[in-house]
Amino acid sequence: MTLRQRLFSLEAFGIKLGLDNMRTLVEALGHPERAYPTVHVAGTNGKGSVCAIVERALRAAGYRTGLYTSPHLDRLEERMAIDGQPVASDRLDAAAGRVFAAVDTAIADGRLAVTPTFFEVTTAIAFEVFRAEPVDVAVIEVGLGGRFDATNIITPVAGAIVSIAFDHERHLGSTLGLIGGEKGGIAKPGIPLVVGALPPEALHAIERVRSEAGAPPLVHAEDAVGLDGLDAGRARVLVRSQRWPGLPVLPLSLLGRHQVANAAVAVRLLEVLGTHGLRMGADAVARGLTEARWPARLEWLRTPGGELLIDAAHNPAGAEALSSYLHDAGRAPLPVVLAAMQDKDVDGMVRPLASVASRFVATGVATPRAFAPEALASRIAAAAPGTPVSSVPDARAAIDDALARDRRAVAAGSIYFIGPLRARLIESGAVPI
Repeated sequence: MTLRQRLFSLEAFGIKLGLDNMRTLVEALGHPERAYPTVHVAGTNGKGSVCAIVERALRAAGYRTGLYTSPHLDRLEERMAIDGQPVASDRLDAAAGRVFAAVDTAIADGRLAVTPTFFEVTTAIAFEVFRAEPVDVAVIEVGLGGRFDATNIITPVAGAIVSIAFDHERHLGSTLGLIGGEKGGIAKPGIPLVVGALPPEALHAIERVRSEAGAPPLVHAEDAVGLDGLDAGRARVLVRSQRWPGLPVLPLSLLGRHQVANAAVAVRLLEVLGTHGLRMGADAVARGLTEARWPARLEWLRTPGGELLIDAAHNPAGAEALSSYLHDAGRAPLPVVLAAMQDKDVDGMVRPLASVASRFVATGVATPRAFAPEALASRIAAAAPGTPVSSVPDARAAIDDALARDRRAVAAGSIYFIGPLRARLIESGAVPI
């Protein structure tokens, strides 16, 4: 069994929330996560966008950056980027070898009582990759929740909680307060924590957790960036920062008016980092906002069959953002190809999409967790009565069906659908617009 095969075999263990395995792993590795400053970003939606903006700004300021995000779109290397590029396969494999050697030793001597999960080992590999490169700073995205997420063994320079909405209720709780409390678990003594515009119930829970952890008062981000206008769904923003006064109105590189809130969190987080040793000028901040890239999130591809908007909108809040963008851009209605996991709120996703869908095409993903296309089509029909619905099991055939009568269409839903689809389309000649 190769190292990659061994790593992916760990997916059978599923999700295990807790930090005991990670503490043992990083100790056995000599604490790679302490070899460089880190930035920690949590949230239901938007955390990837914030990570992308912050990483691009830090890189523009001259820092060698690591960026750890999850899940990957198509290749494991995408989870751990160095200076904006996926890590080289041989570097990842070398780090994986060191991590699995530590796992085997810890299991043999009893320090590890249970086999680590896929995410735990992958997180340890990322920490080891960043140490070996070496990077000047690493931006670390929380995988699930915060308090018991494998990434939460770091002591960052600063952290952020971008947004709170319903998702992963089975693991995080069924109220916004419970979800906020879990995500607020990234708070640590003396470490500043930036928060976006959050529901009061969630904010109250985070404030309580922050106080109990001994973290300083929350840094609120809502007023850091203002919307100046929209150009075909792309926001123009005004940055309000005493640290970087005089910045001109800037067009965000990431599409959608919801990116204004994400940009606000990123700017406040960069301000905090600037007061804690990671200094940068106004130009670096501007480049972060105008040059950040976050593939498969409101990304247009030009394909041989037409133009396709792909978006990993896998929960109701993501679907709302997608719907809002299409309205703002004047592109609706369009055919919507949708795939979803069975543990997701499909009704909550379909309702906002129904306002921008000329028709739905339900398709499948090669995992037992996914809705079968016909079952998904039935759910869509019930949630969006009056909107035509069909099912096409093969994802690529579903895209061809959507573009057969229209030169533009949308592919949305699970990243396990969007990621491989994007890779296959690019391999066959599609290009980002």
